[in-house]
Formats: sequence, C-alpha cells, structure tokens
Amino acid sequence: MKKNRSDLVADELRKIISDCILNKLKDPRIPLLTSVTEVKVSSDLSHATCFISIYGDENVKAEAMKAINHAAGFIRREVANNMRLRITPELHFKQDNSLEEAAAIGRRIDEVIAEDERRARERMKNEPGQAE
Repeated sequence: MKKNRSDLVADELRKIISDCILNKLKDPRIPLLTSVTEVKVSSDLSHATCFISIYGDENVKAEAMKAINHAAGFIRREVANNMRLRITPELHFKQDNSLEEAAAIGRRIDEVIAEDERRARERMKNEPGQAE
C-alpha cells in the first residue's frame, strides 16, 4: 500500500508523541493507560490533530487532557528534536472515545442476542405439539 507524505509523517508523529506522553511527561494527572490512537496531519504539515485514548472515569480523562494540553509546547519541542521537518506541526489534542463506544456497542449486541435467545426458548416452550 502506497502512503503519501502526510500519512508517513502522521505515523511517525504518533510514535514520538506516544513515547513522549508515556516516558517523558512526569505529570501525575496522566494515567499509565494513556495512548495516542491516531494522528491526522494537514496537507501542508502545519497542523496535527492527535487523538488520545485515556482509561478511567470522566474526571481522570478531563484532568489528563488538561495535563496533555498544558504540555503541548514540550511535546512539540520533542517532535522537533526527533523529526527533520521544515515546520514542526502545531499539535491539537482531542479525546478519543472510540474504544468506549465500541465496548458499549459490543455490550448492546450481547444484550440483544441474549434477549433473542430468551424469546426463542419461550416460543419453543409455548408452542403446542413440540416433542420434549
């Protein structure tokens, strides 16, 4: 699969930013289970939107996002030190809830399947003439 330059830059940014958040930021508000799920880079490579997945309740997520946004300058400097780009992209951080949404959809599917099986058993039990 052929990738264009912005895709290659986005992949490398994701690796560098993830390493920086996990290993170089010493802020206690950032939990261990924090990851960069995706990075989207503008076509001119001047802006990068980083999607961050954080495990924890809403308060933990809000505090972690505050800490990451507060450290945006430090993270951008780390990117500049590790990548050779003419312009280091301006970083924008957004919380990624796709993992929680996927888990909720999975739970809902399991509930629907269980309800369907329960109804099928009741229907079989209530139909006359069924051999038991």
